This record gives sequence, structure tokens and C-alpha cells, in this order.
Amino acid sequence: MRTVLLTVHSARADATKVAIRITEDLRAHDIGVRVLDTDAEQLADAGLTGVTVVEAREGAAEGCELALVLGGDGTILRAAEMCRGTDTPVLGVNLGHVGFLAEADVDDIHDVVRRVVARDYDVEQRLTVDVVVSVAGEVVATNWALNEASVEKAARERMLEIVVEIDDRPVSRWGCDGVVCATPTGSTAYNFSAGGPIVWPSVEALLMVPISAHALFARPLVVSPESVLAIEVISSYSSGVLWCDGRRAAELPPGARVEVSRGHAPVNLARLHNAPFADRLVRKFDLPVTGWRGAAERRTDDRTGGS
Repeated sequence: MRTVLLTVHSARADATKVAIRITEDLRAHDIGVRVLDTDAEQLADAGLTGVTVVEAREGAAEGCELALVLGGDGTILRAAEMCRGTDTPVLGVNLGHVGFLAEADVDDIHDVVRRVVARDYDVEQRLTVDVVVSVAGEVVATNWALNEASVEKAARERMLEIVVEIDDRPVSRWGCDGVVCATPTGSTAYNFSAGGPIVWPSVEALLMVPISAHALFARPLVVSPESVLAIEVISSYSSGVLWCDGRRAAELPPGARVEVSRGHAPVNLARLHNAPFADRLVRKFDLPVTGWRGAAERRTDDRTGGS
């Protein structure tokens, strides 16, 4: 049987209602639905039946043709964890605010189901990062991220003293609130809030952006996807915290070293639309584009002498 993993922001009443509708529609087309045990109780209380419940862990989407997400970007990032180690693509239906990773809005849910049933979608690979934390030369933690790995100060009253390194060479020392190491996918997330550049998803690169750095040179860096970014916590009195996609954390004591490199396992995103990324930026951020005339109109004006 064809199977879809349904990942839901189950704390939202609107999400559970939509989940029930989707499940009924998919089962009518002989497509089984799998839900996570962390969502199962609330979904069952809302009236969802006839689904398979699985443990919420990496690889939970094994055997599913698609992970269908009802929620915002945070729920999509959770679904990406469930798909890690599988080829299952993630398709997001936005119930949040910006929902930059989402491919459709809840008003389009019937069209989404139709496209899923017909397998009428494209799959796009997104670069991830792998993260290794070591202390005194010993690896103490490993992790990964689709959006970003951020090193942040652990105490509000103290700055984090760090040295950053690119490809085994020191670049600068910062007293700061932290530093974000982002992918192009994450360039519109925490990286964007920290003042980093927006990078088109088709561009393969890694980004390093300091957060509130007290330094003359504290500019965002864009490097090769094959580069290795490193951050060392150098102060003896300040410690930090590593966050991966804002979901998974690890403590960073003084002397800790964090290495960020291209991930060995990309994330697959299902796409329903082939609209240019610029259009997505304008729509999601509600950017002002009034007055744009376009290349075709400019060429017409050139021929007719218009200005």
C-alpha cells in the first residue's frame, strides 16, 4: 500500500481538523496514513482514526513516499528529522505565519491531495550541514541541520569570546552573542534575522554570520560548500550553547570547538510549483514591488521611444 507520513502541529485545532480531512481523502484513494506517537493522542481525541502510529525518531518516514506536513517551518523541520536517512521528500502546507519552507497554504488543501494522489510534484534536494563538537580533541557530540547551526552565549550577562576559522585558517576573533552557520535554505531564517545575505537555493554555499559582534571586522561570510567552518570558545569564563535548527542543543564549555561542514545526507523537498525564488521572497515577505515594469515592457518602450 502507498503510505504517507502525516506530521501535524497537533497543538493547533485547525491542524487537527485538516489532518482528519486529509486522512479521509487519502484513504479514499487507497493511500495509508502514518502519524507520529507524539501527535497520536491529540489527533485521536480530535476524531482521527484508521492511521498507523510510529515512534517519532529519525527514519520514521522509512517506506513512505511522502511526508505531508501541516504547520509552520518548525513542524517542517521536525518532519525533516523523521525523514533523515530515507529518500522521503517533505511537502509542507503552511498553517503558520511566514512558512517559508511550505509549498502550499491550507486553502489549497484539496489541490494538494489531488497532486499527492497523482504523484504530481517535483523533488528538490537541499544542502544540509553536519556538526561535530569536540573538547580537548575528543568528540563529545555530533548533530546536523537543514537551516543552521548556531553557537550562542549561555549566559545573558556575558558575551561569548570565540575565534572563527575557515578551512584550518583563523579568520577573526569576536566577542559576541553568537554566530550562525547557515545553508542557503536557512538564509531566510535565523541568518536573515542576524543580518546575513539571502542566498538562492540553487546556489551551493555555506554562510557564517556573527550575532551582535563587538569587533571592527564582523561581516557575514559566504564560502564554498566544501569548506569547513569552525568556532572555538576561547574564554575561560564564558560558555556557549549549540543549537541545530533551533531544535537540538548541546552545551559548549570553555575550550569547546564546533566544526560545521557540508552534510552527508541532503533533505528532499517536494515542490508543487516552479515559480522563481524571487517570487517566493516577494510573497512570503510581502515585499513592495509597485512600479516594476519588466524587461518586456522596457524593450517595447525602447522601440517606440517611450521612457
